Amino acid sequence: MKLALLVAAVDPGIRGVMVFGDRGTGKSTAVRAMPGVLPFMMAVTGCRYGCDPEDPCEECQARRARGERLRAARVPVPVVDLPLGATEDRVVGSLDLERALTSGEKRFEPGLLARANRGFLYVDEVNLLEDHLVDLLLDVAASGVNVVEREGLSLRHPARFVMVGSGNPEEGDLRPQLLDRFGLSVDVRTPTAVAERIDVIRRRDAFDRDPEAFMEEWKVEDAKVLRRIQQARKRIDSVIIDDEMLGRATALCVALGTDGLRGELTLMRASRATAALDGARKVALEHLRQVAPLALRHRLRRNPLDDTSSTTRVERAVAELLVA
Repeated sequence: MKLALLVAAVDPGIRGVMVFGDRGTGKSTAVRAMPGVLPFMMAVTGCRYGCDPEDPCEECQARRARGERLRAARVPVPVVDLPLGATEDRVVGSLDLERALTSGEKRFEPGLLARANRGFLYVDEVNLLEDHLVDLLLDVAASGVNVVEREGLSLRHPARFVMVGSGNPEEGDLRPQLLDRFGLSVDVRTPTAVAERIDVIRRRDAFDRDPEAFMEEWKVEDAKVLRRIQQARKRIDSVIIDDEMLGRATALCVALGTDGLRGELTLMRASRATAALDGARKVALEHLRQVAPLALRHRLRRNPLDDTSSTTRVERAVAELLVA
């Protein structure tokens, strides 16, 4: 799970991470801790969408056309929660009723998608999300633009984000169309090693007793992760994935019978990001082995005659095909 989140932080083109697993395994904790290890980003000051100074949104372009100088500042990368019971207005944005009633002006009040632009949108219990919100997220995730047509308003704004979803498979399956929008998928299980469980309990207890002291104790480790992400982002464009590795990745997808070519594309991007995190100059077999289950486990066709889990099927194929 941590590797998948790091890969998505290095290369947002991965498009998202889906985390399925047992309750109480730290899924939400891991996602909500991300702001502490993500490098700051440059954003236009005063922009409601936190747009990139190098690629300003329509509102900021209009400001510049009026002669206003656009200033930029370093701001934290947004990690926005989408509550399970959120209304469509809360998600996409709506008319600012207070301003409309007091001055008669129609002004757009941005929603959660606007806040999440250039950051992460976290949907807990995503498999329980209402269908109309799923359809909305599918449209925005595909286009990177949120189009609002309501109450006499007609506008569009950037909404490019990495979507992170979590859920318990016992509570229902995720719609295939939405699952396909997640580049990586992770299966998290309750740890069975006694020592590991004791370590988790001790850390949680230490945080509950004194959160500030706990954060101070782990500040150095957080800084290491942040630097690792920064360095990986700088070197990822120079990481080489040669024809042999591409051939291995394609052979693996063919053997598993994955639908379409998104499996290969995601596997290529994820292995390149993993190599960048490791400081490697080129993708090696080990990088493919690490990310293959994450990139492919949710892309396999179901075989009614084979009850083997998708993760096991991928791991078995990796052991057979990705050997030196």
